[in-house]
Amino acid sequence: MKTRKLGNSDLVVSSIGLGLMGMSGGYGQTDDEQSVKTIHHALELGVTLLDTADVYGNGHNEELLGKALKGRRSQAIIATKFAYLPHFAGINGHPDYVKKAVDESLRRLGVEYIDLYYQHRVDPNVPIEETVGAMADLVQAGKVRYLGLSEASASDIRRAHAVHPISALQTEYSLWSREIEDEILPAVRELGITHVAYSPLSRGFISGELRKFEDLGEHDVRRHIPRFQGENFQKNVDLVDKIKEIAEEKNCTPSQLALAWTVANGALPIPGTKKIKYLEENGASLHIELTPDDLARIEAVSPKNAVHGDRHIDSESFGRHLMKLISGSSLQ
Repeated sequence: MKTRKLGNSDLVVSSIGLGLMGMSGGYGQTDDEQSVKTIHHALELGVTLLDTADVYGNGHNEELLGKALKGRRSQAIIATKFAYLPHFAGINGHPDYVKKAVDESLRRLGVEYIDLYYQHRVDPNVPIEETVGAMADLVQAGKVRYLGLSEASASDIRRAHAVHPISALQTEYSLWSREIEDEILPAVRELGITHVAYSPLSRGFISGELRKFEDLGEHDVRRHIPRFQGENFQKNVDLVDKIKEIAEEKNCTPSQLALAWTVANGALPIPGTKKIKYLEENGASLHIELTPDDLARIEAVSPKNAVHGDRHIDSESFGRHLMKLISGSSLQ
């Protein structure tokens, strides 16, 4: 497993991580036993960066990770997040809430410290200096080692970094989600912050395994995302087919090609999966070398803004759909 240093920190992490959100519902059926096996196999492969959040499954995801890491804590770099209220009911960045949230996460995880603690979303009603100041207090208290932000603007990143070093910025980033390239990526590169890319396969669409809307189960939140709906779906399948042609020439899958593309653009991807098969496939993407000609060909078939439909719905609606689906699925 290739590794890299996490920006503005002493942490050395795997060059690809594992996103755990789907293990707590939202993308179809869940199975805690299988999820734990997948986490264990990730550690065996050398995948050390494990990404969760307090709002995933309303605490279930952190508890699941804690269960999986019993006796294995030293093998993992735990990244979790705070800010969303339960059921995605709002965002809270007040200092008092920061300190309450970290204690609850530590309890669910069953650990004494968190390696990387993200503000999941910036609270527009609380100056980011106050939130990050409270997060910095957690570092001083030994509850957190390093700090991160998620989906923050270039301005907020700079303001936060002036209060305490920021080690990682997490955003959605893939061939189909590149809005951050204009302002945000230049800012994090200037400040030495590692860019962590979630949904690097556009929530699985770029894998090529989704061919029609009906492939999404009834308990799948992606049914509510514009990118997966109506005419957008087939137009995006056509885009994937073009990516697939290049992947076949490189003797890899579309997923591996897309992940190699994110790495070539400096990101640390954290694709989510519940299955060992895809975990191994994703990890192998680190061994794919893309030449300048390869990158130019990929850009030609899937240029910026080529995707059809937005990458998300608003957080409140997404959360409402997600929690409804989780409550109706077999979350164990």
